[in-house]
Amino acid sequence: MLRFKFSKGNKMTKFVKMSLVAAVAVTGLSTTSFAQPLEEAIKNVDVSGTVVYRYNDYESKAATNNNATNNYKMAVNVSSKVNDDITANTRFIMGKDGTTDAVGLGTSTDGDASVNVQLSEVNFTYTGVQGLSVTVGKQGIATPWTVARDSMGDEQTGTGVVAVYSFGPATLVGAYFNQTNFNSAETGLSGSKDIYVLGAMATFAGITLDGFYADLDDNFDAYTIGVNGSFDLGAVNLAPFARYSQLDPEGAAATALGTTEDQKLWQLGLTATMGIFEGFVAYGESGSNGGLVYIDSGAATNMDYHWRVTADGSADTDYLYVHATAQVTDKINVGLYYSEADYKTANDVDEIYGKVSYQMSKNFETYVQFGEYSVDGSDADGSMGRLNVQYTF
Repeated sequence: MLRFKFSKGNKMTKFVKMSLVAAVAVTGLSTTSFAQPLEEAIKNVDVSGTVVYRYNDYESKAATNNNATNNYKMAVNVSSKVNDDITANTRFIMGKDGTTDAVGLGTSTDGDASVNVQLSEVNFTYTGVQGLSVTVGKQGIATPWTVARDSMGDEQTGTGVVAVYSFGPATLVGAYFNQTNFNSAETGLSGSKDIYVLGAMATFAGITLDGFYADLDDNFDAYTIGVNGSFDLGAVNLAPFARYSQLDPEGAAATALGTTEDQKLWQLGLTATMGIFEGFVAYGESGSNGGLVYIDSGAATNMDYHWRVTADGSADTDYLYVHATAQVTDKINVGLYYSEADYKTANDVDEIYGKVSYQMSKNFETYVQFGEYSVDGSDADGSMGRLNVQYTF
């Protein structure tokens, strides 16, 4: 569920490397006694990233809910091998001011504008011991509660240390951050608080098990347990999954939420693939005291499988997601998607939409989707459309 989908390209990589050559040459770093030979330094630089444009158009019976926006986000990752054991990593994001989200420009009231550039990650990774990786510095926070990197959405970052040790079929994870970008008045989360994360994963016989624990000082204790499988049954592949998550608010978070009661969410699902066809179904329920068990709505602990219907932390709520897709050609995929949220104390919502994806090349994809969004007993019903173009390098 964690999103690390970056691959190398050619033109952009060459361009950035040429830029680095020019920068080094201008500053004269290649002539200092401390610098590597220029050719060797450039050879060890790796560049990757994404460029995304998205247009959303939401229409409803209530004119005040109409919304049409152009959204842009570009992310560039630059890593350089310092020596055999250490790699320096950076990530630059072109997006909203002070965030790691996309920049949205409303077509109705806002004119065209440029976006700002920020350095969202700068860290060093040590791999000098077999099976061990230790990253120190400002980095994406990759946990079941967060999304560390996203081609269009927000990203959770922090300064700290993450250690990952793999042996045989098992992997152990330990992390500590002394500051994050978790600030949220709505949930009481504070980016100045320390967070500790411990986790373990193991894979055997086509089954992957994981368990994680997190403690955000004066905000919450949380744990999650998940299982994923993949089984080939002749012409059909079945990939079931299940997860249970619980978060215990305390301190500032409990004050903001108005409760110290445990937040819970369990979910299970299945993906079935046969030839060009794929089917998916997922069902989940939140606890009687609430289901706010995530920091990012798109995290593994939450349910965010389709478009606008997302598990939102409400108590006693049932969620259902179903879709079917077909790979009609090597480049074209079509699908029909349905989602619903059945609330105990609020109006139920559902959505249904069709989606057509066009994979022009391995690193360039466009999709268009259009459908209806419904809210029981409300004038928020209406149509929704989206165009998304993504280049990965």
